[in-house]
Amino acid sequence: MKKFLLTFALLSAVTVLTAQSLNEIVKNFTVANKLDKISSLQTIKLTGNMSMMGMDMPMVIYMKNPNKIKSVATVGGQEMVQVFDGEKGYMINPMTGSSTPVEMGPEEARQLLRSNVFQNYLDNYLKNNQLTLEGVENVNGKPAFKIKAAIEGGNVIRIFIDKSSYLIVKTVADVNQGGTAISLESVPSDYTETSGVILPMTTTTSAAGMQFVYKYTEIKVNEPMDDAIFKVR
Repeated sequence: MKKFLLTFALLSAVTVLTAQSLNEIVKNFTVANKLDKISSLQTIKLTGNMSMMGMDMPMVIYMKNPNKIKSVATVGGQEMVQVFDGEKGYMINPMTGSSTPVEMGPEEARQLLRSNVFQNYLDNYLKNNQLTLEGVENVNGKPAFKIKAAIEGGNVIRIFIDKSSYLIVKTVADVNQGGTAISLESVPSDYTETSGVILPMTTTTSAAGMQFVYKYTEIKVNEPMDDAIFKVR
């Protein structure tokens, strides 16, 4: 009986410690990235380019508090658009031979919405008991917290947060898109603060043997942004 009570006490202590650690990590992450103050801002506009398979594509991303986001990448004079208008997600891909907006599936829309800086998705996952602390792992020679997020649709994201800076240094998302299992690894770098917004100026994403490099050259905060920008239908 004593052995059982001791084992139960140890397991309870580990559970409490893990919960406290997750709470502390997410709290420090929120403060380090100034996400606790971002609700006072209204808009963010990012300008840059995306490199893929030897092609450079100009790119603009619009974000509006609380949950609107639109990305526009120009390829050969044609615009590839992804947008969440506050209720639904849509994409426009002229490469398919049509410029008609197509409604995104639930996971595609959620994936786009996670890119919105106004959404502190890590804190949301914590509140919904979707996070598990899996330990510490070295990323680029530095220790990082390894956190598993069990998200909608049975998908999983592993988020690596630097133990010193509390900035995200890597994410690995195992998701199902259209019945196909895909692993997306993203490595953000060159973090810069602009008008209270902290963002990585470079992000390298690898998926299905392909590599995408996103580089931002300009960040504008609290500029006027009409809701019509996010309407494609």
